[in-house]
Amino acid sequence: MGEFGPEDFAKLSGVSRETLARLKRFVGLLTDWNTRHNLVSAKSLEDVWRRHVWDSAQLSAFIPPRARSLVDLGSGAGFPGIVLAILLRERPDFRTVLYEATAKKCTFLRAAAERLDLNIEIRNARIEKAANEYFDVVTARACAPLERLLGYAQHFAGPNTVCLFLKGQNLEAELTEAHKSWNIKTLRHQSRSDPSGTILEVREFHHA
Repeated sequence: MGEFGPEDFAKLSGVSRETLARLKRFVGLLTDWNTRHNLVSAKSLEDVWRRHVWDSAQLSAFIPPRARSLVDLGSGAGFPGIVLAILLRERPDFRTVLYEATAKKCTFLRAAAERLDLNIEIRNARIEKAANEYFDVVTARACAPLERLLGYAQHFAGPNTVCLFLKGQNLEAELTEAHKSWNIKTLRHQSRSDPSGTILEVREFHHA
């Protein structure tokens, strides 16, 4: 794959100049903090606009227009949660909650939200201990295998919730394992950032 920068991202995503500027500031913050706190692998930062920003941003195409709330599980350094909060910033009264168990990552997420003027709630907590709370959209990237992820997501899913999970080449094995415990209705979308990746859209799931 050739080099992929902010201009390539802007072309594919169609974001406004203001949104692109905010994403650039976020990447700058991440790069700066990463030298001291190791939030993501240094190698992945070499291709940050494809590996992290575009990979996260592509989920926005599957967020329903009616959606007014989103919870991101295991946010890490803000992918996809911060990227989606930037893209959805203009939606009136949109609420974003990020769950992250690692304190140093939460410190970064809070600093980024403040610097970028984002309306985000960051919860430094373990997802499995969360109280039940309904959100329109549940997202996760590199958080957990699907079977466990659905267990986390059930704390946040109502009858019309859309779950969007970024998955890699182990998806088939994860689905086989998950189907032993869950009845799931899914749609698969080819990742636009990674040929071996899939966006798994889960519209309905309950214990088998």
